[in-house]
Amino acid sequence: MFRPLATAFAILLAAAPLGAETRVPSSQAEISLGFAPLVKQAAPAVVNIYAKRIVQTRVSPFQADPFFRDMFRDYGETRPRVENSLGSGVILSEGGIVVSNYHVIGGATDIRVALNDRREYSATVLLADEESDLAILRLEGATDMPHLALRDSDSVEVGELVLAIGNPFGVGQTVSSGIVSGLARSGTATGNARGYFIQTDAPINPGNSGGALIDINGGLIGVNTSILTRSGGSNGIGFAIPSNLVAQFVAQAEAGKERFERPWAGMNGQPVDADIAASLGLDRPGGIVVSDLHPESPFLAAGFQPGDVILAVDGQPVNTPAEMVFRMSVAGLGAKAVITRIRKGQQQDIEVPLMAAPNVPDRAQITLGDATVFPGLTLSNINPAVLAEYGMPLGAEGVVVDDPGPYGARLGLRAGDLLHVINSDTIETTADVETALTGRIRRVVMDVQRGLQRLVISARI
Repeated sequence: MFRPLATAFAILLAAAPLGAETRVPSSQAEISLGFAPLVKQAAPAVVNIYAKRIVQTRVSPFQADPFFRDMFRDYGETRPRVENSLGSGVILSEGGIVVSNYHVIGGATDIRVALNDRREYSATVLLADEESDLAILRLEGATDMPHLALRDSDSVEVGELVLAIGNPFGVGQTVSSGIVSGLARSGTATGNARGYFIQTDAPINPGNSGGALIDINGGLIGVNTSILTRSGGSNGIGFAIPSNLVAQFVAQAEAGKERFERPWAGMNGQPVDADIAASLGLDRPGGIVVSDLHPESPFLAAGFQPGDVILAVDGQPVNTPAEMVFRMSVAGLGAKAVITRIRKGQQQDIEVPLMAAPNVPDRAQITLGDATVFPGLTLSNINPAVLAEYGMPLGAEGVVVDDPGPYGARLGLRAGDLLHVINSDTIETTADVETALTGRIRRVVMDVQRGLQRLVISARI
């Protein structure tokens, strides 16, 4: 049995956050308007972004041959090619601060932003982060811009009405409606983004990336970033980056940061499942059990030990490492987070100062010169800052490759590789690498760690 339209609309409005006006539409005109007043208010602040980048493509003489094409994949000269991408963004200030996705503007040499009133602006990137898939832009010469206010994403509830605004498939600005269908989604979004997402069934398609997910009061609760799909089209499972993380990005961009700085935990942990909960004597699964701590970890300094269970950060539950990183990032550097811990059945709240990964001992970065066999190879010593930058295990040792240079790349080295041994010499510092690769050397054999793989790379000089 169907409810009358006015009654159903009133029930939907009950999902609005506290403080919002909830009432039955007073006229047929209000009923027929639907979301039109909300769209008129919010849509001008959602923009189209056109990004141009130069990419190097390899032109192989075997390109037309399906057999030899794969065999000689890395053969042939490289040529520059212009690649264009299309996405969306949201204006957050009168001065033209815009948030979008990293995958929309990453590596771009030219960025144009078009408003829905046909005005266009050039944009510069203030801060971008591939891991979070967020980027903050500034429109050049922009003033009195329409903009959206950020709503506290921790106040969002499952079932709230939302609108997704963007430019799907380049057809023009489009609005789709749905609800918040899930919170605290981590490890489910595609691409490079990692962390904590708001899930919605509002249709999101290619080109919607970087667009707005707004509530029924026009507050920005998230930035659309990806979908879960098998066909390439929207299946009603979309993900948005919460506005609270966007707020931290804007704050760091306005403070002059060029890279997003996350608080460093210096800790490894894993979700507490039913088996772990039983072994620790917990009455239910939940939280993260600490497995390892770096000697410089602020959590170690605050008294944490392997085997402790972390239940919450600043009163917000955390059940995966990605959620904990998100909560710490939202709190921001320099803050003190209240960590809820269980040890031997006793629950306790402990303040932990949030700090960047220390760059000590010095990374002693060097670039090898012409007197070595691999000029242009750039290397750094391992320290907490380097571990955080490359996402390495806490116990990683050796010397990291920052840039392989032309000769190292030809040999097969990549940024992030760890060098352990060169020609039987154990490598502990960048100076060891320089010594091992200087002089008359006819053959180089390197023991290299790449992620979980251990490789041996050799070359005749």
